[in-house]
Amino acid sequence: MKSKLLTLLFAGLTLTFTAFSQTKTTVSAKVWSKEKANDWYKKQPWLVGANYIPANAINQLEMWQSDTFDPATIDKELGWAESIGMNTMRVFLHSLAYKADPKGFKSRIDQFLVIAEKHHIRPSFVFFDDCWNKLPQIGKQPERKIGIHNSGWMQDPGDPNHKLTANYAALELYVKDVLTTFAKDRRILLWDLYNEPGNSGKVETSLPLLKLIFSWARQVDPEQPITAGLWNWGGNFIELNNFQLANSDIISYHCYDGPEQHLRTIELFKFYARPLICTEYMAR
Repeated sequence: MKSKLLTLLFAGLTLTFTAFSQTKTTVSAKVWSKEKANDWYKKQPWLVGANYIPANAINQLEMWQSDTFDPATIDKELGWAESIGMNTMRVFLHSLAYKADPKGFKSRIDQFLVIAEKHHIRPSFVFFDDCWNKLPQIGKQPERKIGIHNSGWMQDPGDPNHKLTANYAALELYVKDVLTTFAKDRRILLWDLYNEPGNSGKVETSLPLLKLIFSWARQVDPEQPITAGLWNWGGNFIELNNFQLANSDIISYHCYDGPEQHLRTIELFKFYARPLICTEYMAR
């Protein structure tokens, strides 16, 4: 039964990826060529890392707000990461932390980069996120709920904020300011523009904002590659996946399957002849 189930899963993945390859998607003129993307990847070490947030922060806002930003804890924990051979971290930003204090927020990003460089770690930064709690607020963050995974994690910009066009000007300012400030910063590995677009039942309602953030990033044209990770192979995600594949300089993806299924996913992605980075993993 398990063998038949895996066969059906792989067949479904194959059909979905065929749909990706046959669907025409407008690609930004500035998207990196395959040659440039692969040349960039050849210059990188074997990348090993994790999604990082300090142990004493319940979410992105608690990590980045001035009152709770904790360089000492970050230094200690990135030291642990370095000691076991990690050389990159995926780190989530938050637009509300920027809105509350743009100058201070960028200064804290720089402080984080100073600490990361000390430990030979080059992070990737994530802008938007469709996962978990949908109503983020500046200020004191929720108390922890013991035993509840990601009990206080916040979406960015949230729901319904992700589809309210009145919010887009402020989000554009945030994204462009951060990207422009760090566009040539070699301490940064890459920019992950949108975590799991369409999650939390949003599906294609996240597509307009996804398209906008890629457009904003291309206008800045940072030296680091940009990407948005694929994570759901369902039929209602084909349009999102097409756009992510067509507009990412390097392909990033999430996989919580076992080794056999994960290997199959890698083989399918090889069709695109771009570097692959798995930014969330672990069969759990």
